[in-house]
Amino acid sequence: MSELIDAVRGGRTAEVLGLLDGMTDAERRAAFPALKELRKELRADRWSAATRRAHPSLQVAGAACQTGAAAVASWLGVSDMSWWQAHPAVLLDVLGDRDPAWLADLAHRLAQRPAGADVAYELVSGLVRLSGCPVPTTDAYVRGWLLHVGVTWQREGTVQDRLRREPQLARLVAAFFETDDTGSLLGWVDIDGPNSFTGALAALTAEGTLDRRTMVDACVARFLRGGRAAEHRLFLRLLKTLDLTRDEELERTADWLALAADGTSTVASHAQSVLGSLALDGALPVRRLAEMSAAVLFRTEKKLVRAQLVLIGKVMARDAGTVDELLPAAAHAFGHEDSDVQERALKLIERHAGKAGVTVRDELVVAADQLIPALRARAVGALGAAPAASRTVVHEEVLPPAPEPVRLAPAPGSAAELAEEVGALLASGADVATFERTLDGLVRRAHQDRDSLIEALGPVVARLWWVVGDPGHERQYAFGGRLSSLEVVLATLLGKVRTDTLHSAVQHGTSARTCVHSPLTQAFDARVAEVAYRLATDPLPFLLSTPSWTTGLLEPDELVARLDEYRRLGARVSAADFDQALLRVRRTDKAASAAAAEKAAALDTPEGKRLARWLASGPPALPTYRRRTAGARLMVEFGELPELREDFGREFRHLGRPVSVYGDHWHCHHWDDTARQHWLALLPERRELVAARVLRDVSTVAVDDARGAAAVLPLLAESGGEAGDAVHLCLAYGLGARHEQDRLAAVDALLVLAARGQLDISLLGADLGQLVRRGAVKPSRLAESVRTAAATGANATIWGLLRHTLPVLLADLATGGPDGQAAKVRGLGELLAVAAECAERSGARGELPHLARLADRRGSSRLVTQARRLHGALALEAAA
Repeated sequence: MSELIDAVRGGRTAEVLGLLDGMTDAERRAAFPALKELRKELRADRWSAATRRAHPSLQVAGAACQTGAAAVASWLGVSDMSWWQAHPAVLLDVLGDRDPAWLADLAHRLAQRPAGADVAYELVSGLVRLSGCPVPTTDAYVRGWLLHVGVTWQREGTVQDRLRREPQLARLVAAFFETDDTGSLLGWVDIDGPNSFTGALAALTAEGTLDRRTMVDACVARFLRGGRAAEHRLFLRLLKTLDLTRDEELERTADWLALAADGTSTVASHAQSVLGSLALDGALPVRRLAEMSAAVLFRTEKKLVRAQLVLIGKVMARDAGTVDELLPAAAHAFGHEDSDVQERALKLIERHAGKAGVTVRDELVVAADQLIPALRARAVGALGAAPAASRTVVHEEVLPPAPEPVRLAPAPGSAAELAEEVGALLASGADVATFERTLDGLVRRAHQDRDSLIEALGPVVARLWWVVGDPGHERQYAFGGRLSSLEVVLATLLGKVRTDTLHSAVQHGTSARTCVHSPLTQAFDARVAEVAYRLATDPLPFLLSTPSWTTGLLEPDELVARLDEYRRLGARVSAADFDQALLRVRRTDKAASAAAAEKAAALDTPEGKRLARWLASGPPALPTYRRRTAGARLMVEFGELPELREDFGREFRHLGRPVSVYGDHWHCHHWDDTARQHWLALLPERRELVAARVLRDVSTVAVDDARGAAAVLPLLAESGGEAGDAVHLCLAYGLGARHEQDRLAAVDALLVLAARGQLDISLLGADLGQLVRRGAVKPSRLAESVRTAAATGANATIWGLLRHTLPVLLADLATGGPDGQAAKVRGLGELLAVAAECAERSGARGELPHLARLADRRGSSRLVTQARRLHGALALEAAA
């Protein structure tokens, strides 16, 4: 047995085979436990040279030394040996002398393993061949077969030859149509020529090896199942290669109609072309063409809709008797979201309306009510109907309810409840409110009954890596970013951080690295460090800075009451905790501030007097600011804020430092987005200060196509304080973001600001115009964002925004623009379309600078037609 293990360990497969041949079944079974132990040993260092050398031999020996098919299948499919497997031919040689029924069982068990298990196709197919069993049709086996046959590298013959030699070809081809993602799998290797997989299947169908009707039905059924367009391309190529006859196409008319209505774009286009050919040949009843048109004209793909209108026009031109059935079908396009489509449909109806009956014309007049106003008036004249009764359009702006702050729930009352909160917070990251109440709960419970708290926390933190870590390395992870703020406090409670480490963090700060975000992180970390230090030396009874509201705001009377309780208990105030409390206390209500200031002064404590002075100083003021440019970006710089530079601790005084576009480092180690929500709760009435420090980050979603930085925008919108240049520039970049999730975050922020009456649409509109003009924001992305916002009902808001954005862009278009680069108009037509739709719905009127010149241009481009539409909407009479 030791000889076999030595040979396996050395990777000497030939020697292993010789030893196995000389062993009885009983000896092989007896050797298996040692092989299992060797596998366990190698698993501990799976990437070493010794493991790579031993695994192929180990796989062979383990398969040979087991008798059950299930056990062998489990051994061969195990993940830790998948990187360095034995050659399939060697495994087949070892297993090939067993009973055919056993081999068939093993083959089907291996075929049922997921494709990610990396069981070699050659092994399973070899077992199928040796056993003579039916071929498996599992996903893994079919995918393996497709790659084995379809990939031509280092293989003899053509794909067609290899398919023809497959004894169970019909069964595998049927499974090919039923297995998910096979189209995507072969899409990248299926090429034209003799090695085309689809060409080979078509050729085998033509020669009778495969049944033609089965192949055609399978293709169509695959389309009807639905799926991604990339998945259908291969099957569509196969269907086209099969070259259906007219009878075969007619036989499947119902299928084409279903695919034209609901298929993916490429499949629907093919179905449309088949039905169009049948219709033009008179083989498709007019009623079915009308049904098809009603469905296709409802689709969003403009190419399909335009093609359908062209088809309807051709059929009506050939046979005037079809007008009464087809014109109402064409009128379905009146409700299309794109005004160009509406106009195409109206032109078609204008051309043939004279041939329609009275009933049909009345029906078209009713349908015309869906058209945009300018086209609606034109339709009424074309259809010979009386103008609609004059009515005043009253637009009702729909904005989401302005979010209301929620009172922070009290800290959990028992150690067990608090431990549950800690577990949830560690698992999810949670929000500011959950973090603050949990932190306060830990401080309170540690002051009241530290032992019961540690006991309750034991099971919650038992599996955290730092709980069993080497205490000698705690300095590296306590404030180095490897532990979250909550974990620093937990580690302190459990004695995993030395007191001198905490004392050093309090005295010297937690980070020497500086960047534009550092003042925010240093202030936040300073409070956590001091709370942890006091837990280790002089526990606080509770936190002064726990907010009253989920936004981070602290009510002044509550802070006075907490200071009074500290005075009664004789507790020593934490300097960082009190600094944070002052930054959070609400000062915008002058009456409440004055009453609280009087009570605070009456406490006759240093903290009470300082709070009284702070409340008496009035609402928070913004520092001086100016705009700067940095490449394509527009940025904001802030000057020093004196009130934050006095009285506060060193880490908090940095918050009053100036913000410079060129003097601050923007690329830094603050890559964790979860910290950003705490920055706004740090300064809940000064969101402009936070916005200025995250502005460069948010700009990357538009300028650099980055992802995720705009997630802070809804938090900015829900925070307090003035929403000035920095907030609006952040919002502008978010609306031009590359990724949809960032654009949606910006739209949410825009609607919240609008609902709270804090959105300056002239400022935001002008910023967007400048950013588009400079190339920082692409018009097409901005169009997507404002269209999404308008779809919620905020038409007047979006029109007001674009009313200030478009003149900047139209002026460049009229005059040649900066440096003569006015040709950058891609997406501008879409912006005009959104503006026109919002103007029509909100009843906006008046002149838009430079629009008339663009609307007077000749041509039918998207840009020009939408300019005409907007110009017409703004010039309409107030009565519809």
